[in-house]
Amino acid sequence: MDEHLIEFSEALRTVAKALRRAAEGKASAQAEAAEWKRRYELERTRNIQMERKVSGNNNCEMVQHWWIRSSLDNAMDMLRIMLPCLFFWEVGKEQNKRIAEARMAEQFSAEKNGDIDCERVKNSDNQSMLQNESNEYSETGCMKHGIWSHEVLRDRESDSNSNADRNKIMRKASFKLSWWCNGENGDQHKHDIVSFERGNITTAERSSKQISLKWESDPQTVLILTKPNSVSVRILCVQMVRWLRERKKLNVYVEPRVKVELVAESSNFSYVQTWKDDSEISHLHMKVDLVITLGGDGTVLWAASMFKGPVPPIVPFSLGSLGFMTPFHSEHFKDCLDSVLRGPISITLRHRLLCRVVRDAAKNEYETEEPFLVLNEVTIDRGISSYLTNLECYCDNSFVTCVQGDGLILSTTSGSTAYSLAAGGSMVHPQVPGILFTPICPHSLSFRPLILPEHVTVRIMVPFNSRSPAWASFDGKDRKLLAAGDALLCSMAPWPVPTACQVDSTNDFLRSIHDGLHWNLRKTQSFDGPRDRDL
Repeated sequence: MDEHLIEFSEALRTVAKALRRAAEGKASAQAEAAEWKRRYELERTRNIQMERKVSGNNNCEMVQHWWIRSSLDNAMDMLRIMLPCLFFWEVGKEQNKRIAEARMAEQFSAEKNGDIDCERVKNSDNQSMLQNESNEYSETGCMKHGIWSHEVLRDRESDSNSNADRNKIMRKASFKLSWWCNGENGDQHKHDIVSFERGNITTAERSSKQISLKWESDPQTVLILTKPNSVSVRILCVQMVRWLRERKKLNVYVEPRVKVELVAESSNFSYVQTWKDDSEISHLHMKVDLVITLGGDGTVLWAASMFKGPVPPIVPFSLGSLGFMTPFHSEHFKDCLDSVLRGPISITLRHRLLCRVVRDAAKNEYETEEPFLVLNEVTIDRGISSYLTNLECYCDNSFVTCVQGDGLILSTTSGSTAYSLAAGGSMVHPQVPGILFTPICPHSLSFRPLILPEHVTVRIMVPFNSRSPAWASFDGKDRKLLAAGDALLCSMAPWPVPTACQVDSTNDFLRSIHDGLHWNLRKTQSFDGPRDRDL
């Protein structure tokens, strides 16, 4: 009986495995069907757009048909004229060939009889040299155009050989480089400039190069953003506003909350300007020349989130608990602002991510909700659910992996020292353009973080066989629910956040990880220990 029970339990276990595989196959088939449905809708939309273009061009069809008919008639007339010319040209070519063969036979007979005319040989050599020079010029003459140039190289090893070996040439292959973009609506933004000359690829500029800002005209307007509920920040803001107005004669903008505080303290601050509603914030970058933040890294994130497009240069002062992006100290704010307003200054271009949520009911990937711009990271987690997060990840329509764990972090290099670092990601210089792909507590130990190039578009999708939905948060706020079939598209935004440097971007970055993280801080090895000569 025990043996039969064991066999029966094994059979039931086999049946359970088969049922589980069937359920997984059904879920994958549903996901594949949804993907094909999405592609079908996208292709259908494109076909409708093409039909509209074709219908708009119906007025030109008559002209096109008339032009084709007239072009064919003209071509036939030209052929009737050219055919006799080609016939006579072929006859002349055949006669020239016979004359050349007769001359070669005469020269051969003359060499055989010892009656070689040295002058004629000299003339023929000169003519061959001129012909070779003309051929060489025809091959290298297009070098001035650059893109299709060939470089003719002599074979140095054949100098000791015969004249025929000296005339052998080796050509370096020519090629053409061009930027590739994924369609007219592609989200790829290029920062590096790649050039080539005579077949050698070089980089003319690098986005990680130190960048200097030089004012062409004096700044006129300054925006001051402060950390709320801080007495020290409020005192410093009063001193800075008064100094900028009285000494530098600048127009000062503050937040509505800060203006109320300044006017309540003294009526002399009535010259301070602010905005009334959010519609004026969208045009703020056209009025403000410089942004000053008084707080920590969170204040810099708040300043960056206010600008949905171009961002003015930011001068961040350290008055918070973290200082990865705030290199300036408030004790010397007058000297710092003097040097910044006078210029030139080194700046760090901190790249941002452009994130868009695409719902399952959307007809195409361009039918999205309002986009988000993040300076640190976008996080996709499981929220309050007790189940593992199941996410399908694609990079430019190429499947990357399926994330099973607590979630996923897509971070900028400026945010590499934030949540991504706590989840096991690497610290990256903020000037390096890239997207950090960091899993949160993955279920597989071999799932290690990635760093993707800046020009790719990352798509994170919640599959239909997921046990629970996911939640997306952008710089730690604005949480969005991602149900089954929803997707999140992330690409590099075209508007970076320029922050002023105290020294330069590399020096400020290394100093921030030393001071903020105490990176590789340990006691130095004792010098009175054993040495190699004692062994």
